[in-house]
Amino acid sequence: MRMRTLARACLVAAIACAGLSTAGPASARVVAGISIAVAPPPPRVEHVGVRVGRVWAPGYWRWNGAGHVWVGGRWIVARPGYRYSGAGWVRVGPHWRFHRGHWVRL
Repeated sequence: MRMRTLARACLVAAIACAGLSTAGPASARVVAGISIAVAPPPPRVEHVGVRVGRVWAPGYWRWNGAGHVWVGGRWIVARPGYRYSGAGWVRVGPHWRFHRGHWVRL
């Protein structure tokens, strides 16, 4: 009998904690990005062919905290009704901001 009461108490506590950890304003959102003052080198040319059902995600320069490091492109599974926009750097005032690759609805 005592074990059953303890199990119920643990279940109630777990549910309460889960509700507290996920609760928050709807506008709260984590945006991870990087902005640096060092311009990236020009993108490298990657020669690729065609693969049925795949899309080429081009390579990009990644900032490692001390300098830019090239990350080679890769094939990813195509998504019907979408196009892939590759990762890259965009100048924002005197700084450069990195944008991750993502799918865009057609």
